[in-house]
Amino acid sequence: MFLSRFTIPLVIIGILFQSAFAKAQQLSKPEQQLIAQVSKNNPEAIQFLEEVVNINSGTLHLEGVKEVGDVFTKAFQNIGFDTQWIEMPPEMNRAGHLFATTKGNKGKRLLLIGHLDTVFEKDSEFQQFEMVNDSIAKGPGANDMKGGNVVVLYALKALYESGLLKDSQITIAFTGDEESTGKPLSISRKPLIDAAKQSDIALGFETSTGFDNATVARRGSSNWNVTVTGKRAHSSGIFSEYTGAGANFELARILHQFYTDVKGEELLTFNPGMMLGGTSMDLKAQESKGAIFGKGNVVAQTAYAQGGLRFISEEQKERARAKMREVVANNLPHTSAKVEFQDSYPAMRPTPENYELLEVLSQVSQDLGQPKVEGYDPGKRGAADVSFVAAYVACLDGLGTMGTGAHTPSETVNLNTIEMLTQRTAILIYRLINTPR
Repeated sequence: MFLSRFTIPLVIIGILFQSAFAKAQQLSKPEQQLIAQVSKNNPEAIQFLEEVVNINSGTLHLEGVKEVGDVFTKAFQNIGFDTQWIEMPPEMNRAGHLFATTKGNKGKRLLLIGHLDTVFEKDSEFQQFEMVNDSIAKGPGANDMKGGNVVVLYALKALYESGLLKDSQITIAFTGDEESTGKPLSISRKPLIDAAKQSDIALGFETSTGFDNATVARRGSSNWNVTVTGKRAHSSGIFSEYTGAGANFELARILHQFYTDVKGEELLTFNPGMMLGGTSMDLKAQESKGAIFGKGNVVAQTAYAQGGLRFISEEQKERARAKMREVVANNLPHTSAKVEFQDSYPAMRPTPENYELLEVLSQVSQDLGQPKVEGYDPGKRGAADVSFVAAYVACLDGLGTMGTGAHTPSETVNLNTIEMLTQRTAILIYRLINTPR
């Protein structure tokens, strides 16, 4: 590895700066101006990050999500963007999305994707931005993904202040429910998909995996559940012609056959996250919890499991679902079962267009004296909003900040990397908006 993926030592930061200086002659004069402008604004960018991190914006804290959106709204308006807050229906219990746009006819039409919400809800004890040392800060969403949002804002700010955004079409989409998408998706993701249909390229600013990697593919995410019914009877009669196998044995069979018969395709995974089985069940599926009652001398009458499915293409998802349905239908005596599926995130496939875009980013990185950028293993990344637009445009993701411990009280962001990542983003955007459509 050229660098650590998560914690960048100061000595390596220094080496990158020296290398960037040596490579400066490969940058055009406008690009060199951008580099200088990003550096000038970097202290302000860190302060802005602290400000938005200190506003709690857990997905279900609707006022907090909107407050973070208001801070970004003012910042984007200050650099010439028109802004719109898109409300979600009240019954969805989601705050809405921030969209900001510029209009023009020059170059590629860009869609820049981030999100305002975090996994840390209003009652979380993890609330404030805090310096760990001179280069590392921790805070709720500091890396995932308020840091990525700041990279977007300050790259565009440098372009605006350098007079380089004129006549370009850029759409910024900061969703308010990425960590827990509002349902139905046909409503919550419609503005994002509509924006993609009016764009050529989408760039996602989820957390970075290092200067030398970007995300060209992400697996999709789907939920599933299995409900089993057996014949309640005295346990002495289990396996008999009258009683049969009971619900718990049938659920065990199903899960075992999922493991033996469905597992195997590359990048396909599935996980039973919750199981219940017994005589009677109080299920609260939407809350992923429930209570069960059963005794060792009573054959189980009901059983339930719910879990997730990850896949790299819609075709792979459908093959897995077909196999799962086949397994579920082959019931043990005196049992019945059904499997249900719920779509969540589609897959972002590793298309040739995504790899072409990766080459553009890699050239920018090398011109800055940074490493060559390669595609990151999609099996190591979760789902993200960019997946919803991958069917319509060329995509890259993982362009945000670097840190550790996302989704935990130990979440950190490496402040020493923000300036270089913002410079890289500014030049990438500059080159794309000056590339003919």
